[in-house]
Amino acid sequence: MKRAIITIDEAKCDGCGQCISACHEGALALVDGKARLVSDVYCDGLGACLGECPQGAITVEEREAPAFDQAAVDAHLKQQQHPAQACPGHGHHHEHGHGHHHEHGHACPGAALRQKTATPTTAPSSNAGPSQLTTWPLQLRLVPPTAPWLAGADLLVCADCVPFAVPDFHQRYLAGKVALIGCPKLDDNQFNLEKLAAIYRTAAPKSITVLRMSVPCCGGLAQAAILAQQVAGTDIPLNVVTINPGV
Repeated sequence: MKRAIITIDEAKCDGCGQCISACHEGALALVDGKARLVSDVYCDGLGACLGECPQGAITVEEREAPAFDQAAVDAHLKQQQHPAQACPGHGHHHEHGHGHHHEHGHACPGAALRQKTATPTTAPSSNAGPSQLTTWPLQLRLVPPTAPWLAGADLLVCADCVPFAVPDFHQRYLAGKVALIGCPKLDDNQFNLEKLAAIYRTAAPKSITVLRMSVPCCGGLAQAAILAQQVAGTDIPLNVVTINPGV
């Protein structure tokens, strides 16, 4: 049948991953650093991902494609909730859609295995400084919007991998800020968005700094923090800092 379905210009795609988090059907994945349509049957052709692509790499076209299959989408989304089942074999190839090969083991660059030799240390650093952590809990889903330390604070919305990648994290980023941490890969990003919006409305923080890793899947945290301002109807100064994993 001929129907509306998305197409991706790979020459324009920079692999930011924003379209993936915008697709509620899970029809998109990152393959070899590019967004790809996993299967035609997962794409409803409505184009919710279009407005999320900063490069304008996604368009909707009319072409021959199998019909959208909601039952297949439901099964696909259920499988994605169980990573051990969603990425069988780590490297087995499966053909989907109209000829793309999707390598499950490398669908997300942020999950690719990497290793480097650690810098040796002979003694604890004398200039590491004391811990700058002043509040608890840290997990975004555990902190109520009414927590008194949030009011008028400089918020640090931080991906939970970041402190491991930044040796002087406490002194460089945490000092003077209230930390809220989460993982855009494993958390419910819609929940994070709504929780941040509630915090913005209730606590009226003075500023927001978002610390994310450079891997594409981590962009969901920054996206949630930014969209939460629109939901909350606020215009709080917000800065996004991207950290390279260094491996």
